[in-house]
Amino acid sequence: MESALLVALETVAAPRVLCIGDVMLDRFVYGAVERISPEAPIPVLHVNKETACLGGAGNVLRNLQALGGEAEFIAVIGDDAQGRDLTAQMAAMQGVTPSLLADAARPTTVKTRYVSDGQQLLRVDYEKAGTLSADVEKQIIARLPRAIAAAAVVVLSDYAKGVLSDKVVRAAIDEAAKQKKPVLVDPKGRDYTRYRGASYLTPNRKELSEVSGRKIESVADAENAARDLIASCDLQGVVAKLGGDGICLVRKDMPALHFHIPAREVYDVSGAGDTVIATFALMLAGGQDAAVAAELANLAGSVVVGKVGTAVVTRDELAHELLHQQSGTDQIKILTRAQAEIFAERWRKQGFKVGFTNGCFDLLHPGHVSLLRQARAACDKLFVGLNSDASVKRLKGETRPIQAQTARAAVLASLADVDHVVIFDEDTPIELIKAIKPAALIKGADYTVDTVVGADLVQGWGGKVVLANLVDGQSTTGIVKRMAGS
Repeated sequence: MESALLVALETVAAPRVLCIGDVMLDRFVYGAVERISPEAPIPVLHVNKETACLGGAGNVLRNLQALGGEAEFIAVIGDDAQGRDLTAQMAAMQGVTPSLLADAARPTTVKTRYVSDGQQLLRVDYEKAGTLSADVEKQIIARLPRAIAAAAVVVLSDYAKGVLSDKVVRAAIDEAAKQKKPVLVDPKGRDYTRYRGASYLTPNRKELSEVSGRKIESVADAENAARDLIASCDLQGVVAKLGGDGICLVRKDMPALHFHIPAREVYDVSGAGDTVIATFALMLAGGQDAAVAAELANLAGSVVVGKVGTAVVTRDELAHELLHQQSGTDQIKILTRAQAEIFAERWRKQGFKVGFTNGCFDLLHPGHVSLLRQARAACDKLFVGLNSDASVKRLKGETRPIQAQTARAAVLASLADVDHVVIFDEDTPIELIKAIKPAALIKGADYTVDTVVGADLVQGWGGKVVLANLVDGQSTTGIVKRMAGS
């Protein structure tokens, strides 16, 4: 399943998401605590570093960008230095279109966290939450039709600071429905009927418990509460964030899906919900099914809590996590053509030389082992194209292959010299070579460069054809003949 998720992750291009919500400046003051104050029983923090980044709905924006998406962001800032800091940070973000409204009557929200040894000691908030002025509210609503038209998905990131007033929420959901665009809401408060008609809500365990009036002690409890929400708020579904219990995706008239969180040490949960909704939104915007989007969102959330501060997750980090989950097996080595294309591109970007060889590999013998060893020596990452059963039969006759393609692939995948195995059904691997684009194409010395399939392509993009030395007396055909004569 992880390989399928990797393909979904890598094939989503750069879909555009509209995010509306409460932006704030997250400040982190880091230092060391070595003594207790003589003035009061409190720790003394010796400061050694300070950072500031987009927080609140701005953290959703940061995660969207880190995952490779594009976004328009509608929010309200104060006419102050902190607001100008936020504006400058957004202006420097590629693929982000900020649509910020300055309100002199509302200072920019700032949350300052004091941290020592990875633990928060204190958080200090500067904010003025409350109703927007009628003029600012009208300006936000006026921007919605154009902004929604340009987006594939709308995210409402509600931190209860006033930007997502009842009028703004209603206007956004109604306009999105008119344009047939999904709306995802990270909700706040105890009255979720204000989000009626949204596509998905993403409450955490505490929020789901408060709004439903029931304890959420199990995944079943979460599912029952979510189904009540779906019915009362006319939703397509609920993505229930259950902390250490992962995510429960509940959709109308469909079985619930529970995605467990991988075991890891938790350093900081700040902004984890932003990562979840950003990942979910981006995958939906890219055309992925809600189940795939939720599973990747769950993985992203599990990665981000292992970081300190209001952090983000990148596509590369998610891909690495998916690979890590399969590292205990050889199954990750056996890829489809589409997956092989993604992996090959990934290896190239990391500076590895990609190589390719192919064959039937029916009964693995010392000649095969020698070929694969020489092939691996000619590159950093070796892809092996394996003829399918049908392809072998066409090439070798009705009595072949001796071993089924799954068995042959498993044997090849167990070899240290082989990084990936790709089964192909054609008579030649030309289409696979086009997909992988190897820098080294390796075949046995019983071929010439002119007769190696794909040699012209590989040489055309600057690669080399390598002819490997053969081991005398070693061939599958010879082994089969000897077996038949015994």
